Amino acid sequence: MDYTDRLRLLALQDAQLAEQLVGSPRCDPTELDPKTLALARLAALVAAGGTLPSYGALADAAVSAGASPAEIVAVLTGVVDIVGLPRVVAAAPTLAMALGYDTDQALER
Repeated sequence: MDYTDRLRLLALQDAQLAEQLVGSPRCDPTELDPKTLALARLAALVAAGGTLPSYGALADAAVSAGASPAEIVAVLTGVVDIVGLPRVVAAAPTLAMALGYDTDQALER
C-alpha cells in the first residue's frame, strides 16, 4: 500500500488498518529502517510521557537496531522544540536510567 492509501485510510479511521496498526505483529512499517523506527518511537514516548519500563524497552530496541546512546539522547534534544523543555527535562532521568546511567548519582559528584 502506498503512502497516499495509508493516509486516506488513517483519515477515515479504517477499522482493518487500525487492527493492523494497534498491537499487531502483522504491522511492519517497512518504509522505515529498524533504527529510524526505534528512534521515532522513543520520540513519541517522550511526547507521551512514558514510564521507565517503556523507556527501557524502547531504548533496548533502539540499541539492538544499531542506535548509539548518543543518538538516543539526541532524540531528546531533537524534540525539545516540539514537546517543550519541561517534557524533555522530565524524560531525561528516565531515559538515562534506561541506558544504565544514574543521573542522581552523577549529580552527587
